[in-house]
Amino acid sequence: MNVVVRFNVTKENYTMTAEVRTVGPDLTITVTGGDNPHVGTITAITDGTDFQTIQYPSHDGRLHKDNFISERIARQIQHHLTGSATVMAGVHVNHITKKQIAAAAPMSDNLAKQINDWLQQHPIEVKQPIYYGKNEQPH
Repeated sequence: MNVVVRFNVTKENYTMTAEVRTVGPDLTITVTGGDNPHVGTITAITDGTDFQTIQYPSHDGRLHKDNFISERIARQIQHHLTGSATVMAGVHVNHITKKQIAAAAPMSDNLAKQINDWLQQHPIEVKQPIYYGKNEQPH
C-alpha cells in the first residue's frame, strides 16, 4: 500500500515541507517552501549508489540551487532506504537574507531526521516481484 506523509520545519520566518510518498519499496520526496515553491532540482539515490542530480534552469542563464537541499537530504536518508529515493526540491524565499540561507542546512537536516525516524517506525514491507527464470518466457 502506498502511503503519503508530510513533515514541516520553520526557521527564520519561512517553512520547508517534505512530502514523502511510498511507491512499493521506493520513495518520492518533494521538498518545497518559501514564497514560491517549485521543482528546481531532482536527486536520485539508492542505498548502494551515489546520487545523481538534475538542476533545472532558473533565471538569467543560472541553474536552480535547490540541490543543496535535495542532496543533503538524500545523503542522510540513504542508508535507511529499502529501494530508491527521488528527492525533488524547490524553495524560494523572496529577498532571502543571509540568516535565511544559513537556516536551510539545519532545516534540511531536521527534515531528513523526521523522514529517517518515520522510516524506522514504519518499515516498508512489500511483496517481492516475480520474474521469469533463465529458461522461461511469457506464453
